Amino acid sequence: MSRICELTGVGTRKGSHIWRSGKAKKKGGIGTHITAITKRRFLPNLQRVKALVDGEVRYMRVTAKAIKRGLVTKAPKRRWSKDQPTATPAAP
Repeated sequence: MSRICELTGVGTRKGSHIWRSGKAKKKGGIGTHITAITKRRFLPNLQRVKALVDGEVRYMRVTAKAIKRGLVTKAPKRRWSKDQPTATPAAP
């Protein structure tokens, strides 16, 4: 499953992890030096949410930022239980 927000389309981003060694000049050293750069990925903060889409309830994978912005209308709470008998029409 891809790590992409279904509303905003935000996906993974590329970046680097930079390794430094040495003591900073401010602290009395000769300065820090980059010793290695490795690739890394920044993953979006995806959450699985029940949302109302076109009048029906379905699960979506959206970022936390989209939820905070109010782009997702959450589904209403379920008020009935399976144990409760459903009302049947009276026979004439």
